Parts: sequence; C-alpha cells; structure tokens
Amino acid sequence: MTTPPSPALRLRRWLLRGLLLLIALIAALAVWNSPWAAAPKLLWSLSRMPPAQQLPVPVDGVRPRQIADTFGAPRGRDRTHAGIDIFAKRGTPVRSVTAGVIADVRDGGLGGRQVWVIGPARERYYYAHLDSWAEGLARGQIVQAGDLLGQVGDSGNAQGTPPHLHWGIYGADGARDPLPLLR
Repeated sequence: MTTPPSPALRLRRWLLRGLLLLIALIAALAVWNSPWAAAPKLLWSLSRMPPAQQLPVPVDGVRPRQIADTFGAPRGRDRTHAGIDIFAKRGTPVRSVTAGVIADVRDGGLGGRQVWVIGPARERYYYAHLDSWAEGLARGQIVQAGDLLGQVGDSGNAQGTPPHLHWGIYGADGARDPLPLLR
C-alpha cells in the first residue's frame, strides 16, 4: 500500500501545473499578437465575411461602363473567359479591390505576371497580364482595398494585344462574373 502525497506536495504540484499553464498562455498571446500572426488572423476574419457585393474598378481611371462583358466568352476550343478584361494604357496602376492576403505573385502560364489575393469569403481575386508588380509585393503580405498591386500590361498569352488587366474572382463554386459587382 502506497502513502498518499502530503498536502504540501499536492499544493506544489498544483502550483507547478498552474505556472506551466500561465507560461503557455503568455506564449500563445505573444505569438497571436506578433506580426507573424497578422496574416492568419486576417484570413480567419475574411473567411467569416460574406462575398463582396460591390467593388471598385481595380484599374485607375476606368469606369464600369467602359468595361465590356466578356465573362464566359469562348477562348479557343476548350475553355471560356473566366473573368473580364479591363483595357488601359500600359503602366496604369492596378489596385486591390478588397482587403486580403497575397496568396501568390508569379510570372508564368496564361496570365503572365499575376497576383492572387484571398479576400472576403475566401474568394480568390486574380489580377493577370501585369506589366510589373508593386515594389516588394510578396506572398503572405496583407493588403488593404486600394493598395497598389502592379501595373497594366500584356504579359502571358496577352503578349502583343492592347494592354489590359484580366481580372477574375474565384469562389468555392469556381469563377464568378465580376462585372455586375462594379455596377
């Protein structure tokens, strides 16, 4: 038969467990309030928002009525246009339409120089055919509505066409027409 621990030993164990729990809580709060956690916190907040219902035009100086409705138009034999083309002078600023987190900045494929932003309701905003990116733009960076992403160009499969931004919005069900959101 073993002897039960003394009240003093039980108190020490209880205090040690409490101290370890307090240290873990302080560490968790420090991480949560650190700059490292800003993007995950914003992603959590964005995921709880509804999809955007009204947005500004992402290209400076362009009005919604100047944009043709090309969503769903045939593109070759095997695909359709999953966005809209916003024509503007090469180098015209392209801005984020929502607060979000940069999911990717890359050069390749049909979109050429492109930026992907995760916005409200976890929708992905696609900015393609850019001439260049905003200085220092990087994956994981937080952006606000109106922040510069890049400049209008003709990169990717748009090379040789008039400069424009291909802009698309992708949700859980695939692409949705962004033009009605601008009206």
